[in-house]
Amino acid sequence: MKVLIAGGAGYIGSHCVKIMSEKGYDVVVLDNLSTGHRAAVKEKLYVGDIRDRAFLDDLFAREKVDAVIHFCAKSLVGFSMKEPLDYFHNNVYGTLVLLQAMEKAGVKKIVFSSSAAVYGDHEKMPITEDYPTNPTSTYGETKLMMEKMMKWAEIAHGFKYASLRYFNVAGADPDGTIGEDHRPETHLIPIVLQAALGKREFVEVYGNDYPTPDGTCIRDYIHVVDLIDAHIRALEYLMEGGESEIFNLGSQDGYSVLEIIEAAREVTGIDIKQRIAPRRPGDPAKLVASSEKIERVLGWKPLFGIKEIIRDAWRFHKTHPNGFDS
Repeated sequence: MKVLIAGGAGYIGSHCVKIMSEKGYDVVVLDNLSTGHRAAVKEKLYVGDIRDRAFLDDLFAREKVDAVIHFCAKSLVGFSMKEPLDYFHNNVYGTLVLLQAMEKAGVKKIVFSSSAAVYGDHEKMPITEDYPTNPTSTYGETKLMMEKMMKWAEIAHGFKYASLRYFNVAGADPDGTIGEDHRPETHLIPIVLQAALGKREFVEVYGNDYPTPDGTCIRDYIHVVDLIDAHIRALEYLMEGGESEIFNLGSQDGYSVLEIIEAAREVTGIDIKQRIAPRRPGDPAKLVASSEKIERVLGWKPLFGIKEIIRDAWRFHKTHPNGFDS
């Protein structure tokens, strides 16, 4: 099976490329390298943008792919609120052009990287797939619009899709060759590990007065290797004739900011400093996913716990202290 991985030079996409290649899939990679890294990809890489229809038509003509896994998106919630039109143009219009090119090429199977941000704020946990969708950020709104486009493309053109709504993805390939390298870095676990490396003086903890056991926000973390396993299962499900579906991806366990910092201290053996800062606007106290549906339908469940997630991330950060520029 030949699979196009769009956004395959990014953090999650590069892990998908590596793992699927090792499993024997014929992988073709597309990325514009705006946030991805050429050094993260060892397979065939087409450098271009999914908003460029001529580029996509040429790629699909050259590479007779059977399916697409779609990771291309801008994903920083804060920036999406400052530059909403840029996010709609990149995420929504980019997906529109990709679907048009797929329809022309007769490629009708797509696994899509969605987000828990489509749900907005909810009090009841864990969050299930039938919760109302009411995004509170431009980023979440773009992901929801991308899902809706796929639904209507199915009705009109016979597409089949699997939309995977992730919560917090972390970790790295266990061999330490690839990992998380964002510029700027906004995710908690790599920020904590940057402090362990001395690249930050301390970790800022945004608020310690939330209605949680230790007063800090609780989030659901999943290892990137577990995440890719879910994508592969979703792809195989579609290729075997499965109907379009939406799945949450999470561990069903939540860890607070202080628990993450303490786990990182144990894994690294370093006394990582922390400093309490004011709450950030819009941060919910707790976000935890139910993954009952994906376990029932696809047989997926996460294999890695929080210490394994931090252990593998630490292996990458120690050997790549400046990311892929190391």
